[in-house]
Amino acid sequence: MGVTSFEELCNRLSSGTSTELSALLPEGIQHEVGHFNVFNLTQLTQTSREKPTIPYACRAFYKINFLTGKSRAEYPDRTLEITQPSLIFTTPKSPFTWWPIGRQTGQFCVFTADFLHPTKSGVILDELPIFKSPEHPIYTLPETQAARVQSIFENMQTEITSNYAYKYDLLRAYTLELVHIGQKLQSTTMLHPNHSAFARTTSLFIELLERQFPLENPQQKIALRTAKQFADVLAVHVNHLNKVLRDSTGLTTTELIAGRLVQEARALLLHTDWTIAEIADSLGFSDFAHFAKFFKSETSMSPGAFRRQTQSLNGT
Repeated sequence: MGVTSFEELCNRLSSGTSTELSALLPEGIQHEVGHFNVFNLTQLTQTSREKPTIPYACRAFYKINFLTGKSRAEYPDRTLEITQPSLIFTTPKSPFTWWPIGRQTGQFCVFTADFLHPTKSGVILDELPIFKSPEHPIYTLPETQAARVQSIFENMQTEITSNYAYKYDLLRAYTLELVHIGQKLQSTTMLHPNHSAFARTTSLFIELLERQFPLENPQQKIALRTAKQFADVLAVHVNHLNKVLRDSTGLTTTELIAGRLVQEARALLLHTDWTIAEIADSLGFSDFAHFAKFFKSETSMSPGAFRRQTQSLNGT
């Protein structure tokens, strides 16, 4: 079966409508690297008696669909009924047929690989999880996400007819935003195929811990200080988190938190003029004495002695 080109797609989509091909192809697109276009299904003539608009088994383009009407997606191994707002991703390697059921609503965009060339987009298209998925990337959208996707497509349709010199850069950004929405809807296992569940939990814990730093002023305070607080945010039992981190790092949750607090405390004592009480408060300690006891247990020095020693070594 032959490959359907971008121009052929636009030609087929214009069939049966009063819209000319020249109007469907964005003005000046030949000057861009790759091709992009966006369509509104409500503007195309589709009824349940017609053949699907795009029954191609092979394409020269990638496609992101936002469907809000009833339809059916057919793959070689299964058929999926679409009854709620859904986001669908297809690639030139995706054997896929779409059958509308009744009049359709929604939008879709099509683009060639060159449109998201790494030099333009900063990504390698076929390395993105959404386009590597062995699963069928069809995702039902909750109301809030459906509204967000609707807004992105509306922005695309507005921008593609504008005279803005950098509109295709914006259109790439909108396209990548849709990609990231889809990837967030993928399973954790799919997005991190080389990570075990333990490794993923460890990674999320470290990310949460690190996002609290650096502290830039005395008014800034960390929110997470205890193993229980981290476990609650990660939606796991604290005992499970402790086991995961001990198995992954050899340290308990509390030891990892303490090590990061000491690291930040040293930096603040060395590089700022904050009082020790201000440092203690920003790091989540209830009072100066509690912080001083903690710091000495971790470093064998009091905070004041550490600051004096480093200042002496630096000649200040």
